[in-house]
Amino acid sequence: MEIYLLRHGAAERNSPSGRDADRRLTDQGIAEVTQVVTKAGSQGFQPALILTSPYARALETARLTARLLVYKQEVLTAIALTPESSPQDAWDELRLYSDQSSILAVTHEPLISAISSWLLGSAHPEIQFRTATMVRIDVEMVGTKPRGVLGRIFDSE
Repeated sequence: MEIYLLRHGAAERNSPSGRDADRRLTDQGIAEVTQVVTKAGSQGFQPALILTSPYARALETARLTARLLVYKQEVLTAIALTPESSPQDAWDELRLYSDQSSILAVTHEPLISAISSWLLGSAHPEIQFRTATMVRIDVEMVGTKPRGVLGRIFDSE
């Protein structure tokens, strides 16, 4: 299974409500996501399933990605992809969809670094996740403790 982890694009510092979950993408964030997804799409990126944190900035990133890739299915939200979650929680959610060949999970720092390190079997962050950075991790076994191999890194630079 190919697992793509995408950090949301740049977001506003504060939301009008004052809640972190309500922070939206900025124009820069929209441009970053567009650049990364367009680049990845030109190289064959087409996830079978898109999962996202329900936080506004992640949901906007996932929906923009879906539009850019002409993705026809529903974008699904998952509490396990919110910043407070653990890599194990995120993995347990991803495993629910092990019948899919490729899954895009849109999430946040520091969770995205923790998930990628955990999937790669490392105790230390291996990848610097700036906003709108996406990685592909290939996982053969979908057991309780996965062992992945780093595939590709896509970023806006």
